[in-house]
Amino acid sequence: MRTVDDVMTHAVISVDRDTVFKDIVEALRMWNLSALPVLSEDGHVAGVVSEADLLIKAQGTDPDRATTAGQLMTRPAVTVTRDATIPGAARLMARNHLKRLPVVDGEGCLVGVVSRGDLLKVYLRPDADIGAEVRDLIMRQLIPRGSAEVHVHVSDGIAHLHGSLSDPGLEDVVVRAAGTVPGVVGVEADFTVPVSG
Repeated sequence: MRTVDDVMTHAVISVDRDTVFKDIVEALRMWNLSALPVLSEDGHVAGVVSEADLLIKAQGTDPDRATTAGQLMTRPAVTVTRDATIPGAARLMARNHLKRLPVVDGEGCLVGVVSRGDLLKVYLRPDADIGAEVRDLIMRQLIPRGSAEVHVHVSDGIAHLHGSLSDPGLEDVVVRAAGTVPGVVGVEADFTVPVSG
C-alpha cells in the first residue's frame, strides 16, 4: 500500500450542484458522512459540501440565503490524485484540516474518496510483512551484495535494524530508506561499521 489508490474508497456518494439542503442532510445521515463532493455536469469535482457548511445555514447566519449544494459548497475543492503517496495525502489533509479528500483522475473527474482512516490502514499491516519489505528494500536495492549484514525485526511498527555495514555512510541511507516503508512507525538502528583511519 503506497498510493491513495491502494486505500481509497472507490464507491463514492456525491451530489450535484442542484441538490437541495434537505437532500444533502439526508445523504450525510444515511451514509454516515461528514462531507460530500459536489460534481459538475461533466463529473468534475466543483466543491465539497460539509456539515460545517450546512451548520452556517442552520444557525441562520447565511447572508446569501443559499439552499443548494452549488451555493453551500466550499470551493475550490481540495483534491488528491489517485497516484499520490499516502504521506503526501496525509500532509494535505493535515494542512487543510480535512477529514476526507475527493480523489480525482488525470482529468479531474471523481474516482474515489480517501479518509483519515483509509490513510491509517497501512499501520494495520502485520509486522512480518513490514519486516519483509524493509529487508527486501535494504538487501536487494540499497546494499551491494556481500558488503553488509543487516538483520531486521519489526515490533509494533518499529523497525529494529542491526548488523554490520562495510561503509559508515550507509547507516543514514539504510535508516532513512527503512522509514519510507508503509507501516513503519519508527526506526532504531545498531550497526557496527569499520573505523576509518
